[in-house]
Amino acid sequence: MTRSAKTPKDQNFEIFLAALPGLEHALHAEVRGKGFKLAKPVPGGVTIRGGWPEVWRANLWLRGAGRVLARLDGFNVQHLAQLDARARHVPWASVLRRDVPFRVEATCAASRIYHSGAAEERIVKSIQEAVGAPHDDEAELTIRVRIEQDFCTISLDTSGELLHKRGYKEAVNRAPMRETMAALFLQQCGYDGSEPVLDPMCGSGTFVIEAAEIACRLNPGRFRHFAFEQLATFDPEAWQDMREVKSRRVPTARFYGSDRDAGAIAMGVANAERAGVADCTEFRQATISEITAPEGPPGLVIVNPPYGSRIGDKQKLTALYAALGQTLKSRFTGWRVGLIANDASLAQATRLPFLPTEAPVPHGGLRVTLYRTAPLV
Repeated sequence: MTRSAKTPKDQNFEIFLAALPGLEHALHAEVRGKGFKLAKPVPGGVTIRGGWPEVWRANLWLRGAGRVLARLDGFNVQHLAQLDARARHVPWASVLRRDVPFRVEATCAASRIYHSGAAEERIVKSIQEAVGAPHDDEAELTIRVRIEQDFCTISLDTSGELLHKRGYKEAVNRAPMRETMAALFLQQCGYDGSEPVLDPMCGSGTFVIEAAEIACRLNPGRFRHFAFEQLATFDPEAWQDMREVKSRRVPTARFYGSDRDAGAIAMGVANAERAGVADCTEFRQATISEITAPEGPPGLVIVNPPYGSRIGDKQKLTALYAALGQTLKSRFTGWRVGLIANDASLAQATRLPFLPTEAPVPHGGLRVTLYRTAPLV
């Protein structure tokens, strides 16, 4: 699938951008909007083609991708001896360093090779023979091997920690939504950074901060470290040049978070400060019945209320959703609404005029759906 090369600019290979099932097309829209070439939605994510600079950009720029995998090789394989032989032809020495520990994670499905541990052992052996790097089950640098229907795909996880970990959020409340999911839900609501956003149950501020960062054109990976910095293909000077490109702009809108819990508001304020968007965000303690539309043009209300199987019982939640719907209908004329729920009856309790929904998305052991409205009248 790839050809080995000594410099990143000479390489052209498949890059896999992981997304939660159900959000592949939302990620595809973001990837295309960021100018990546040959983007194609596939189950579990999006593929593009490029070299190591595209890998770096994807990690630095993309808000919706959970991780970025560089495809190193792919081949048919039916038994362990064959895997052993083919793994020796993977260009390990062109990407891995002798002094950087690695680990291997293998999965097998519907294949003659069914023992993932045995597959991992073959890959570890081939890497150590080719590079001499130490194997460590706790290493950040991960080689991911997937054997499905007798086809083996070998990928390098270039991200390290999952990409929703932006590097600014020290404080979270219970049942938080990942930033990657929040970004794609914002996109599905048609948010492009030009309008105000309000979250009336903001928790630690994920939607508010994500919306503000989009409006400010801040790269989501600007604060963090990535696994690709430990590769033989890494060029510190080129990476520094890429990171230092200043794209920040002053947003034309403001971003609002409210929550009944004072602790959540304190978390949101602290997280916004660390993210560098405190100057365009506002947080205040308020119940649903106390929220009002900010002055100025309408925008987007996006909210992730408690779920029936997560916090509280359904009867109490039905009343909460109904109160939310009543407040939005009476005070937010002209605003669009995006509401995340795992129970259609709770969403319908708002009596908001929802548009047709997309496929549900896994979240915290549940399956949740984004319910959207047109501008309220």
